[in-house]
Amino acid sequence: MLFCLQVLVVLLVSLWALPALWYHRPHRLLLRFLPLTLWLLLMTLVLVFASRGEPMRAVLSFMAGFAPLLLWWRGVMPKGNCDWADDMAYTTTGVVDGNSLRLQRVRCFDWRSDTDYQIRWESREYALSQLRSVDMLTSFWGHRSIAHMLISFGFSDGRYLAWSVEIRRVRNEEYSAIAGFFKHFELNIVASEETDIVKVRSNHRGEDMYLYRTRLSPAAGRQLLLGYVEAANRLAVRPRFYHTLRANCTNVVFILMKRIRPDLRSDIRLLLSGYLDSYVYAQGGLQKPWSLAELRRLGRITERARDEQSEVPFSRRIRQGVPGCEND
Repeated sequence: MLFCLQVLVVLLVSLWALPALWYHRPHRLLLRFLPLTLWLLLMTLVLVFASRGEPMRAVLSFMAGFAPLLLWWRGVMPKGNCDWADDMAYTTTGVVDGNSLRLQRVRCFDWRSDTDYQIRWESREYALSQLRSVDMLTSFWGHRSIAHMLISFGFSDGRYLAWSVEIRRVRNEEYSAIAGFFKHFELNIVASEETDIVKVRSNHRGEDMYLYRTRLSPAAGRQLLLGYVEAANRLAVRPRFYHTLRANCTNVVFILMKRIRPDLRSDIRLLLSGYLDSYVYAQGGLQKPWSLAELRRLGRITERARDEQSEVPFSRRIRQGVPGCEND
């Protein structure tokens, strides 16, 4: 029985240790597999001692590997100064002066394809009193249970400002949900024009997108917007890791929304973000009296976004026919 318990402990700890070591492996080819090899050799030694009925040696051998691993892991900190991909080069920051919100490093790229673009980061100023609407956008690129979420704030002067909580990718790095559990990615918060952050997903990355007008009042919308600014300012000073479950595009916004709606409760749909619209609908956050199926059908903006022949401005075009957006 004791041997089986020791084997179980080794297996469970190794399920965490091996990916942690792999996603932080040395870049040099000669050293790349050294941490994994040392861990496997040490755990093999632990099991050998356990099988011989030498539990004390097994425990000491295990701690000789596990204790340094924990100390190393606690020392793995976000850097904040890597060679970031161009679209993740900066975190948007802002300053509030009375009614005025001044933002620095708003992303305004002109995308010709997913890899061909004109880099443009700009400063923008918005009158908080002119905020009129808050829209939720969801973007699907693979399995329908997972989506990326953006929040777009509409102003009475016709401008829209979309915010996105993103993985801050190093140049040429690809996303991995598993790697997101192991301090592999850092977090970023970016504000952008919809012709950048929405259009690149729908038109150049082949993603399927939906837009929903929320029922947030202008006052609640301003509170949410300022929550984004506060979180982004904090992130710019103190980098943090992205986490597939605890720090992603949905639960960061959920924490901000809890300030406005303290009654909100956590839900599996915050993890299975492809069903996020049903969660928001159940909370009374989407337009009435339409059913969720109708809101999804009318809110699918993919084809309208890709209609490059239309002379209607992009932000107005994608809202055509979306419930609640009739006066935009």
